[in-house]
Amino acid sequence: MKTIAKKQLWQYLFWLGPFLGVAGLTSGLVAESWSPISLALLSAGIVISGLWVIWQSYQSQWWRRRSTLAGTNVLIATLGVLAIVGLVNFLGTRYHLRVDLTETQLFTLAPQSRELVQALPQPVKVWVFDTTQNPQDRELLENYRRESPKFQFEYIDPQAKPGLAEKFGVKDYGEIYLESQDKRQLVQVVNENERLSEVRLTNRLQQLNSTNIPKVYFLQGHGEHQITASESGMSQAVQGLTDKNYTTSQLTLAEKSKVPDDAAVVVVAGPKRELFENEVKALQEYLNRGGNLLLMIDPNTDPKLDSLLKEWGIRLDNRLAVDVSGGVGLGPAVPLVTDYGQHPITKDFGNSISFYRLARPIEITPVAGVVATPLLRTKPYPDSWAESDLQSEKLEFNADKDLKGPLTLGVALTRKIAAQPNPTPPNTSSEQNSAKTASESRLIVLGNSDFATDGLFQKQLNGDVFLNSVTWLSQQDQQPLSIRPKEAKNRRINLTTNQANLLTLSSLLILPLLGLLTAAFIWWRRR
Repeated sequence: MKTIAKKQLWQYLFWLGPFLGVAGLTSGLVAESWSPISLALLSAGIVISGLWVIWQSYQSQWWRRRSTLAGTNVLIATLGVLAIVGLVNFLGTRYHLRVDLTETQLFTLAPQSRELVQALPQPVKVWVFDTTQNPQDRELLENYRRESPKFQFEYIDPQAKPGLAEKFGVKDYGEIYLESQDKRQLVQVVNENERLSEVRLTNRLQQLNSTNIPKVYFLQGHGEHQITASESGMSQAVQGLTDKNYTTSQLTLAEKSKVPDDAAVVVVAGPKRELFENEVKALQEYLNRGGNLLLMIDPNTDPKLDSLLKEWGIRLDNRLAVDVSGGVGLGPAVPLVTDYGQHPITKDFGNSISFYRLARPIEITPVAGVVATPLLRTKPYPDSWAESDLQSEKLEFNADKDLKGPLTLGVALTRKIAAQPNPTPPNTSSEQNSAKTASESRLIVLGNSDFATDGLFQKQLNGDVFLNSVTWLSQQDQQPLSIRPKEAKNRRINLTTNQANLLTLSSLLILPLLGLLTAAFIWWRRR
């Protein structure tokens, strides 16, 4: 009778243990604070439940059973697996390890990009003005952000936040801007066919954090286009340069007779009168010391630059480029260009349109030490030619006087030059005035200036031709960063129709049939 009474007592104590444990746990969770009473109830419940388990084990000696041993092994193995998984997750949240197994390292930043982001002197932020978040673009931005907490990015719907879009001057979906303090710069415009480029983003990061701001001078005094807003001004082109982190200024060589040393690029945009001889010499000296010059010379003008152009193997043709294909109804005196040279300025143009109202052809003669690359070419004859008779009302090709297309309307040239040390001013350290080495001088000659004026600058690719020309001339592409675009290897197999039919037949009929015959043969042998 006493044994039965003890068993009943332990059963009552067992129910008391869970009751006290639940009461302590509930009181602590509801009160959102663990008071001494809650902890005491919870502890008492755990102790009583533990004593009951020990007593039951002593009475039944269950630990000696084979099933208990097997269950214990399973329990230990399960706890071990859970501990390993928990440890892996614990380490994973604190230490990031990503392995890019693609052949060309498509999902890994180039070393130059990583070094640049890790050494950012101040926070930068990328603003993506789009309604959708492309996974490929976001992955690239995440890679940048992993390298430094100073790099951040955010997706913005331009219609949801029109004030912010207006602040950046957003014109269309897909525009990506880079911002650092009071500096903003357009990185790229993405769409379904073109995704965010690591090359462009890294180069824009470097330019944004560079203390060297290129300065562009516009020559004045000979009827050139004004850089302010006017009927034939270039205010939109100047604004485009400002958005790209350039500074602009007017230049009157007749007064200074020397191009300033801080000139990254000198632009001569549509002079209507001849330059003085000392001005031409100043431009020649500027090129000889590693300068960069953009000449945009219209038809029926003679700025007296022949001596300069002859050194580079360039001659301006006096005939007028005409296009009689009637593409978009602009008239024969407005040649359309869809054929661009293989050059950094035009490499992304494809077969898009730029047009040049009243343009003159350019003749190129090989010169030792000068590398010339045609940039703009008109359509081939009979759609395009250089017309000599501008008085006739009817345009007809005259083999004796006219020149068959395609015509070159723009050319980019480079010439290697020797290193020229800068003179060291007095009372300055030699470190601050170390010799500068200009590797080459650059020249672009275009047979038209009207394409970059207000009203036409934003049409088609006209603005891109001008801005890309200035960017290339400023030798921004000569920065130490050199990142090759990464492209996935083409692993596709090109099959003929017969090969595709054979592959379909073998996979749907021949291989299953061979499997059935093999199974039938094995069954027959065993039988």
